[in-house]
Amino acid sequence: MTASMTAIPTLPFQPDISVKPEVHPYFDPATNTISYIVVDSSTGHCAIIDSVLDIDYAAGKISYTSAGNLIDEVKKGGWDLQWIVETHVHADHLSAAPYIQSQLGGQLGISEHITEVQNTFGKIFNEGTDFQRDGSQFDRLFADGDSYSVGTLEARVMNTPGHTPACTTHVIGDCAFVGDALFMPDSGSGRADFPGGNARDLYRSIHRILLLPDETRLFMCHDYGKGGRDILWETTVDEQKKNNVHIRDGVSEDEYVKMREERDAELNAPKLIIPSLQVNMRAGEIPVDEDGKPMLKVPLNLL
Repeated sequence: MTASMTAIPTLPFQPDISVKPEVHPYFDPATNTISYIVVDSSTGHCAIIDSVLDIDYAAGKISYTSAGNLIDEVKKGGWDLQWIVETHVHADHLSAAPYIQSQLGGQLGISEHITEVQNTFGKIFNEGTDFQRDGSQFDRLFADGDSYSVGTLEARVMNTPGHTPACTTHVIGDCAFVGDALFMPDSGSGRADFPGGNARDLYRSIHRILLLPDETRLFMCHDYGKGGRDILWETTVDEQKKNNVHIRDGVSEDEYVKMREERDAELNAPKLIIPSLQVNMRAGEIPVDEDGKPMLKVPLNLL
């Protein structure tokens, strides 16, 4: 089974945009990642989406400043963490999910297609039989259309592959957390050239997201302040359909695929792709060597 999209995108559920969760964004300048705390104000339950573990790759050191900020905010708000969600296996930052879970509890969830990512990169990083490729490092593997609860809020999951096979969009009331499928309208869309990525699937996935009601708030996983503008992370379906520089209304699938593939061929690999993939396919756990010491590999000419 693969995560490939059908030619005609459809929604696997009916969104309820009358529900308006609290959304608290936290920007990490080292990786240009936006993490989110989503709160059900009626119960104080919350979810954390796309957390960041700090790494000084050159020095071989990890730290917990970004994750600590999220933990402090949850404690300060008096909230109860129920879920730690990964929209996909990130290639540009490390997940802090295990550290946050050790401090606050909660369940860790990702797409069921994590197994495809684990199989692909398990081979690239020459992982042995001790590395499980069945997604068992996570507490919950989400299928398309699945739901989970954050207090009284119902969260729904959509498969939106293309950037990676295991990309998902999480819809909570009038909010959708789109991972790397979309950027702000002036910045377009995510790349599709990683192993398992597919520009045609990404086009269809984005159009699936754009089937949500026009007023749906869309929350980005990254922003780079294009042209020197301030960092932004929130837009709407309507704004994306009208103004996205890559995939606004009127851009055909073939036009998009040609643009995306030509653009991707010119992009450099993310600076943290090698540590990120090794850690994130393990649900944020640092791999260890045969002596039990934390250790990362650097495969040559394989990515």
